[in-house]
Amino acid sequence: MNPIPWFLKCLKNYANFNGRARRRECWLFLLSIWVISFVVAMCTAFIDSEQTRNAISSLVQLAFLLPWLAVLARRMHDVGKSGWFMLVPFYNIYLAVLDSVPGPNQYGPAPKDVLR
Repeated sequence: MNPIPWFLKCLKNYANFNGRARRRECWLFLLSIWVISFVVAMCTAFIDSEQTRNAISSLVQLAFLLPWLAVLARRMHDVGKSGWFMLVPFYNIYLAVLDSVPGPNQYGPAPKDVLR
């Protein structure tokens, strides 16, 4: 299970809020963001200025905000809900761990079926 192809897929679709995204795509993208943020934090730990460290960290997080929102909206579509459900606290996490709705739905074909 290599997360790099899934990470790159999300970056290529960074502003695509249409369609569906599998659980694997969503969670591996989030894992990749966490790893990158950790690496950036370790690399900036040697910078004396706290403002500079915070600015670099904020820029990295800001760079991944739109792709994360897009993949999360597509994940909500995959379970048959509107992308706006990603704004509902705790329920969005529940929806993000649910399995895909089998077959096509109003948001497009099932991503698992496309891979077969």
